[in-house]
Amino acid sequence: MKRTALYQKHIDLGAKMVPFAGFEMPVQYAGLKVEHLGVREKLGVFDVSHMGEIWVEGPKARDLVQWITSNDVDALTYGKVQYSCFPNGKGGIVDDLLVYRFGDQKFLLVINAANIDKDWNWILQQNEKFGLKVGTELINVSDEWSQLAVQGPLALKAMQKLTDSNVVDMPYYTFREIKFAGFDNICFSTTGYTGAGGCEIYMKNEIASAIWDAVMEAGEEFGIQAAGLGARDTLRLEMGFCLYGNDIDDTTSPLEAGLGWITKFTDNNIFVDRDFLLRQKEEGLTRRLRGFEMIDRGIPRHGYEVFDAEGNKIGHVTSGTMSPSLNKAIGMAYLNKGFTKFGTEIFVKIRNKSLKAKVVKVPFQ
Repeated sequence: MKRTALYQKHIDLGAKMVPFAGFEMPVQYAGLKVEHLGVREKLGVFDVSHMGEIWVEGPKARDLVQWITSNDVDALTYGKVQYSCFPNGKGGIVDDLLVYRFGDQKFLLVINAANIDKDWNWILQQNEKFGLKVGTELINVSDEWSQLAVQGPLALKAMQKLTDSNVVDMPYYTFREIKFAGFDNICFSTTGYTGAGGCEIYMKNEIASAIWDAVMEAGEEFGIQAAGLGARDTLRLEMGFCLYGNDIDDTTSPLEAGLGWITKFTDNNIFVDRDFLLRQKEEGLTRRLRGFEMIDRGIPRHGYEVFDAEGNKIGHVTSGTMSPSLNKAIGMAYLNKGFTKFGTEIFVKIRNKSLKAKVVKVPFQ
């Protein structure tokens, strides 16, 4: 098991540690609901140093990133971030990721912890296959970097105390390299996967502890608290955000997952699986990922089967929880064509009982 540079901070705070993606990670500190509501209403800080970071540099860097990702990299200018995915050449998804454009020949790819080796090998393979080996340099800095996600409506206001750069007015999905908490060249990004606003901060492992302390001190007057993987999952699910390994994987296409908005078929965007996905779009989908809320009492979980009123299986649950903000059970499921319309009644099999639910739009309300 790996440990992040902030492992001792979590132990000192009394965190409950669990294995996750090869790391010992904090799942909760004061409690999932307390941490969840703290982020929604004020601010919280997550150690997300387990995430992976890969640099793509050189004169062919743009060509490689455009080829391996579904979104249109040419829409990115310096200082902007893009959500995207790696199509796997078979209609599925290798991983979802963030793409940072640092210049014409320099990109940062931020990937999921569980997929670091898989993604790295996929990128190397595609680089060689696409003939870009001469002209690109790939650097995996995942083990050298730490990352904090400071999320919540008061996050940027609190973080402004640690820098002279104007961060409170930074647009969503942009980044800057700034002096932060006394350290130069810190990548400060207005991204995050909670839907609560805030930022993500990238730094070398050696200074992670000092920056954690500074962030906690700056946020104290606003009610900051450490938050774990439990709250991170319930926060993203309330927004209808996909989690790799649950809602998307090598067997799900981005179009089925509702990620058509990051699958661009512009003339200049030639990418892995473009033809397959364009044909899928034109011919129509046989299933779609949809949000649902329980009508009968019960909490849906990953893998539970979904049926229609006649008892025919029509799909399966990918994520589910009792929403701390909404006080109702919610989930996401892949549903067959004919059952994806909002308001459609479905039945989730929970403990051998078929419990009624209905299809709803996300974010959940």
